[in-house]
Amino acid sequence: MLSKKTKYAFHALTYLGKNQDKGAILIQEISEKYGISHKFLENILLELKKAGLLGSKKGKGGGYYLIKAPNEIPLSKIIRLLDGPIALLPCVSLNYYEPCEECENQATCGLNKVMIRVRDETLKILEMKTLEDILAEE
Repeated sequence: MLSKKTKYAFHALTYLGKNQDKGAILIQEISEKYGISHKFLENILLELKKAGLLGSKKGKGGGYYLIKAPNEIPLSKIIRLLDGPIALLPCVSLNYYEPCEECENQATCGLNKVMIRVRDETLKILEMKTLEDILAEE
C-alpha cells in the first residue's frame, strides 16, 4: 500500500505536470488544492528536488517545477524514493534485501518463489509507467 507521503508526492507531481506552462508553482497552491499540510508537502518536495525530479526558484514567481519531462519519471522511482522497497517481503527485495527471520530455507520457500514473481510483475508495470501515464488518465 502506498503511504500518504507517496500519494501526496504523486498529487504534487501531477499538478506540476499539468501546470508546466505556468512555470514555478507555490507550495501553498498545491497544498490548498489537495488539502495537504504545507510543512509536510514542503518536506516531500524537498526530497523530490534532492532526487533530481524538481527544481525550485526563490522570490517573486518562485516555487517548484519539474526538471524532467513527465515521460522520464517512472512510478517505481517515486515509490522507492519515498516508501522504500516495492517488494512485499524483504527476502525478495532487489534493493533492500534481508532474509526473513522465520524462514528455515529460502531456497525451498514457496512463499519466496511466489513473491518473486509478484515483485517482477509489479516492477515491470511500475518501471514502464511514468508520470505521463497518470497525466493521460486525468
